[in-house]
Amino acid sequence: MNRVIEQTEMDVVDAMPVEGYTPPAISTPRTAIVAATPAQLLQIAVERGADLSQLEKLMDLQERYEAKEAKRAYDAAFAAFKAEAVKIVKGKSVTDGPLKGKSYAELHDVVNAVTAALSKHGLSSSWKLTRDEKDWMEVTCYLRHVSGHQESVSMGGPPDAGGAKNAIQARASTKTYLERYTLKAITGLSEQDDDNNGAGGGRGTEIQALVDQFVKQAKEAETEQFVRDVWKIAAPALRATKDTAAFNDVKKAVESKIADFKAAA
Repeated sequence: MNRVIEQTEMDVVDAMPVEGYTPPAISTPRTAIVAATPAQLLQIAVERGADLSQLEKLMDLQERYEAKEAKRAYDAAFAAFKAEAVKIVKGKSVTDGPLKGKSYAELHDVVNAVTAALSKHGLSSSWKLTRDEKDWMEVTCYLRHVSGHQESVSMGGPPDAGGAKNAIQARASTKTYLERYTLKAITGLSEQDDDNNGAGGGRGTEIQALVDQFVKQAKEAETEQFVRDVWKIAAPALRATKDTAAFNDVKKAVESKIADFKAAA
């Protein structure tokens, strides 16, 4: 017992301040504040027996959080893809018609040019026939990231009956044509020399063909609604080309046809 008392007294003496000596400061640990994700909040809520309403709100918050993060990952991947400076080479020459002697990229040229760079950054493309009617077809091109976010571009047109094609060939030709244009639009790419190799005062072959297609559809439309449907597809497609003159040419044809319908009525 005396030994315990003596030890206690010594501890007290040791703890007493000594003249001329300043004990080192003792740092108090601080707790770092870490933001919890919606998933962590949801887990905590479940453990604490939250009601269904609270859980549904947290699940909705988690979904919005995941969508935002997926969009952020997609944007970063797409920016990295654009930095690859992908070039689309025109591998097909036009042998007849008003564009004889010009060249353009076929669908496989575009696919071969973009696929490796897209895959490198976790991106992939695909198509879906989103409208399939007798006189009108619409193709939608999807660009997806491994995170789950996707974006799309749609374009439509009538079956290409030119060149003595049968019904199946006409639809296949239009489908391929639309796939090529939507893939270029969703990736924001154009062919080499697209601005300087074609008809229409420096307008590229691809853009001129696009203008011709939409103008023809507008002029041959049998109803005002059909003309307006053409414009719904044409406007975003032409904006993607960044060719103001091409946009205005088609717009003029559409407005003229609508004016004809109104005058007839």
